[in-house]
Amino acid sequence: MKKIILAAMAAFMLLSFTPVQVKAATGPAAVSVTATKAVESAEADVLLARLDEIKTMDKSALTSAERKELRKETRAINSELKQIGGGVYVSVGAALLIILLLIILL
Repeated sequence: MKKIILAAMAAFMLLSFTPVQVKAATGPAAVSVTATKAVESAEADVLLARLDEIKTMDKSALTSAERKELRKETRAINSELKQIGGGVYVSVGAALLIILLLIILL
């Protein structure tokens, strides 16, 4: 019985710490965080303004090719906004480890 519990705990630990592949950024690395934040927010504002402009547009008068072009532009803008936004990704295993450490230490 003890061997089964030990094996189950070992399997759980091994499966909970599996690495998760994250999409790597293809653009150049940022040199300075403080200098690029203002530029990135200005770019983001411009892109968001363009998205709002596209949403308010009357698309019924457009041809199918023009609508297709707008869809492509919208997708490109959304992907640029995701790259600008960045973010911190934490795997489930790392989150469990952090929670366990907090419980033990506090």
